[in-house]
Amino acid sequence: MYLDEDLFIDFLNQRDILWTGINFSKARFTKQGFEYPQEVMHYYLSGWNTSIINNQKKYDIRLSFHKPIMHFDLAQVTKLNKGVKLQQLLTDVISHHDILNEEQVKEYIATLSFQTSIPYALSFLVESFDSITKRASIWVVIIHTATSQVVLAENFLKKPGGFGTSNYWGRTFYDLLYDIKTSAFTRWRNLVQDRISAMAGEGQK
Repeated sequence: MYLDEDLFIDFLNQRDILWTGINFSKARFTKQGFEYPQEVMHYYLSGWNTSIINNQKKYDIRLSFHKPIMHFDLAQVTKLNKGVKLQQLLTDVISHHDILNEEQVKEYIATLSFQTSIPYALSFLVESFDSITKRASIWVVIIHTATSQVVLAENFLKKPGGFGTSNYWGRTFYDLLYDIKTSAFTRWRNLVQDRISAMAGEGQK
């Protein structure tokens, strides 16, 4: 896990967050379970993003990230996901060569540009969907939009569930947001609580 404490403390004080979507541009899927034509795969990549927008009570980003105001801009992710090719996406087995690390995530995010006045953006960067081990690997990334700097990046492993490809893997995003709401966000905040308390003490002097 990577955390920039100064930026994260500022993020905690903000009311707004920009949801930029689920990014599949670095993802690897096992061929088993995803043997579809390219246009069908693009349909699924788009559908998982659309589902979060259309079912905000189910996928409650505001509640999970403690932000009363959420904005949406999927233009960047839509363009990136449309550029995903099957030969890049599909592999026989997910191996350690397919695994991203914190530095790679930071370097990748630094190549992106965010045209917004909202200070912080949120994205899910999918690392892999593995039908063999029945596991999704997803990076949660909070970004300082003015500098394209990563504020927080943590990898989560989630099991899919349900019927049909869309619902089966879509379950991982629901469970991820539930995990953040019930435990991860509090854990992140606790990592900087001592500094917040110290800053509050300085302000009272």
